[in-house]
Amino acid sequence: MQTRTLDDGRKRVVIEGVEPEIDGGRFPIKRVVGEKVEVEADVFTDGHDQITCLLQYRKDDHANWHETPMKFLINDRWRGEFSVQEPGTYRYTVSAWVDGFKSWRHDLKRRTQAKDIAVALLVGARLIEDASQRASGDERKLLEDFVTGLRSEMPLESRRNLALDSVLGELMMRYPDRRFASQFAPQLPLLVDRLRARFSSWYELFPRSCSAEAGRHGTFKDVEARLADIATMGFDVLYLPPIHPIGRTKRKGQNNSLTAKPGDPGSPWAIGATEGGHKDTHPDLGSLEDFDRLVSRARELGIEVGMDIAFQCAPDHPYVKEHPSWFRKRPDGSVQYAENPPKRYEDIYPFDFESSDWQSLWEELRSIFLFWIERGVRVFRVDNPHTKPFPMWEWIIGSVKKDYPDVIFLAEAFTRPKVMHRLAKLGFTQSYTYFSWRNSKWELTEYMKELTEGKGAEYFRPNFWPNTPDILTEFLQFGGRPAFMSRFVLAATMSSNYGIYGPAYELCEKDPREDGSEEYLNSEKYQIRRWDLDHPESLKHFIRRINQIRRDNPALQHTSKIAFYPVDNQELICFGKWDEEGTNVVIVLVNIDPFHAQSGWVELPLDELALDPKRPYQMHDLLSDNRYLWHGARNFVELDPKLITAHIFRLRRRVRTERDFDYFL
Repeated sequence: MQTRTLDDGRKRVVIEGVEPEIDGGRFPIKRVVGEKVEVEADVFTDGHDQITCLLQYRKDDHANWHETPMKFLINDRWRGEFSVQEPGTYRYTVSAWVDGFKSWRHDLKRRTQAKDIAVALLVGARLIEDASQRASGDERKLLEDFVTGLRSEMPLESRRNLALDSVLGELMMRYPDRRFASQFAPQLPLLVDRLRARFSSWYELFPRSCSAEAGRHGTFKDVEARLADIATMGFDVLYLPPIHPIGRTKRKGQNNSLTAKPGDPGSPWAIGATEGGHKDTHPDLGSLEDFDRLVSRARELGIEVGMDIAFQCAPDHPYVKEHPSWFRKRPDGSVQYAENPPKRYEDIYPFDFESSDWQSLWEELRSIFLFWIERGVRVFRVDNPHTKPFPMWEWIIGSVKKDYPDVIFLAEAFTRPKVMHRLAKLGFTQSYTYFSWRNSKWELTEYMKELTEGKGAEYFRPNFWPNTPDILTEFLQFGGRPAFMSRFVLAATMSSNYGIYGPAYELCEKDPREDGSEEYLNSEKYQIRRWDLDHPESLKHFIRRINQIRRDNPALQHTSKIAFYPVDNQELICFGKWDEEGTNVVIVLVNIDPFHAQSGWVELPLDELALDPKRPYQMHDLLSDNRYLWHGARNFVELDPKLITAHIFRLRRRVRTERDFDYFL
């Protein structure tokens, strides 16, 4: 047992149970600029003395602590909060001490004997005199005047009132005796990102399929031509699969064929050829300068270009010759290609992260991020991060964000939950999820509770994707257009971050490569596609409307502020979301049956929603712009997927003006 020092022994306050914290302070909690950090702690001491408790916080690059008082709740539990106003890494902790002045005042109020009061006033004068030595200027003089007053010949009751003066209390709070203050250890980390880390809408497309001319490989300039349409639909991140040269050795053909035909472009994830590697662009897409212009033009329209970072190589990547030690050799001397038996990916070589030259490999991989960051990219979708070492990600992300705190990393890790959570703890800003495969009301409800309750909500930011180039779920294959609409509503309203594999989703692409497969037929991963984006069945107007609703309603810009409400029909799901102030409340109802009309009674918690059970309230459907008067807790709804699959209601409460005119706010 460790022996405490005498100095420690005079620090009588115990601080424990500090929340939030992740793994004892090993990893940071996460917030975005403008958000509050609410901290609670158990703080107590021996005996009956009064305690002063402060919440302390600072940015890592600042020496001085900011402090804000914590308030007593109940049962030795205290709470405080602070706001963060710029990205970066912070520290926060709790400090507390036995407050002699507060304890003295507490006892003084309860004393009844004149002799006891007189002696107590002299004790208080000494405490105030000590505090005056810590003050200066006018405040020091004011404290000295209080000392003089308490030691004067004024009537006892006058001196007692002087001791309880509110001005004195404020002064003593500013100059306390903190010699024996306890501070919670370790200081807890906090990672603050910009707003887009919490609220974003991603649109994925393949640049090579953006040509307006049949038979021509698309270019960055062709993507530029699409930017206005993407901005009009309301997306703020344009995510591009790898834009680098594609290997020719063992190149994949159409529909993932092991044999490529002449003209087959190969998979963009087979990175590297004689034209270059991860720091180069595919020559058919355009030059680095063309890419820079795309990034700049997108920014003018309020869109960020997000890049895919895939740490793997085609057999003809320059790294293979320049750094052979970075790859694992088989007994026959050949390089080990990627495989997940029985699947073989002979067009890809994985890095050997147990190489003796691992440090130079890490440095080079970090330099890939830095290369594109210096060209203006601040958003990265990282391919399969769960197949690379955790320590590497912690080092790369930490060092990158130290110099570029506005960078966003999305982890594309469809893997075991604990692995996904570890990646989020290590620094990934957002994470793909299992949303794609959660279809029933019970599955959706339980999954949202898993994501928004408990410690995971402090660091795991979900990004919901109803489809990707790798994922065409059974629900979308068979549910038709209504399935695409309902899944889009769920993704865009349940999570404040969501994305779609754009052209395929707009046009309700639903054909799998074969029965039982989630791979697309004629997948864009292996061939160039032409999309009829003006097709009358396109969902782009529906998508645009929902993105506008998201922008207009702060309630939909948070994931964690969500509650599910009962509906007496398992095919109807209902949930509410609200903003920080609780003034913007959105109620979402979705028919998750893409084939049949469904109806039922919805039950809302009137007290929680601040609704008068005796007065009607208005439900403004933001999709149709229809308005409905609801009465009481239970109301009837019906949704026919042939017409519309969802209601997105803005709750408007009745407000009465000074002239007794009612309107809904």
